[in-house]
Amino acid sequence: MQDSQLNISKKSKLFALELNIYNPKENFEITKNYFKSETPSDLINSAQNTDCDILALRFNIENENEIKEAKKLLITLLPKIEKQLMICGTGKNDIDAKLLPELIKSLDRENCIISFATEASYKNIIQTAIAGKHYIVLKSPIDINLAKELNILSTELGLQKNKIIMNPDIGGLGYGYEYGYSIMEKIVIEGNNGDEYLNLPLLSEAPIESLKTKEAKMDSFPDSFGNIEERAKMIELTAAAGILSAGANIITMSYPPNITIMKELI
Repeated sequence: MQDSQLNISKKSKLFALELNIYNPKENFEITKNYFKSETPSDLINSAQNTDCDILALRFNIENENEIKEAKKLLITLLPKIEKQLMICGTGKNDIDAKLLPELIKSLDRENCIISFATEASYKNIIQTAIAGKHYIVLKSPIDINLAKELNILSTELGLQKNKIIMNPDIGGLGYGYEYGYSIMEKIVIEGNNGDEYLNLPLLSEAPIESLKTKEAKMDSFPDSFGNIEERAKMIELTAAAGILSAGANIITMSYPPNITIMKELI
């Protein structure tokens, strides 16, 4: 069995390229315009040549009946993937509680990142992740105490702390970003002050969440807002730069040239 190569820690500054791989038509416009293909194998081949540290594949199935097809797609793509791999579910607890364990069982390597488990789904996902020796992203509401509680509950099921990546959630720019930023800062401070359940790597989806805002998607704004595509690129980049300064160790993004810019900043 292969072993994904990155050692993820509080010292990490890594950038993940997220691709909706099961339904590529759902990728953001700036992503589709960059890759110029909606074929999963083409997306993987092109992504290998970007500056991302992590390739995050989202299996955004619509219902449980598609789990078998999602597994088949993952198995087909695995031989093409050389970068550190992150497997992402739908974001819906009821589906992910069944989808993610099946995808984990299909992996041909250890130390992948599984994103994500919540308080509602962690009991269904963690044991399979432990068996495969994978990292797991624990996502909690924007609350430092709830984040810590989920970390504690997960370790009680046997998950080692060095396999936990925290995602304390965050809104997009102008939609809760500032509050999420402040919570991440508090987590970093408490961790540095010796709280072992908060002194853990942090993942942020702030750039992805920012691309979901109407300002990044709609072209019905005044000319002063600028070209919609250039605006979306700048919104993603701004969100990434801010959350990096808050202490994020892994930042998910969708536009490869923005990842290149971010890596030049650190």
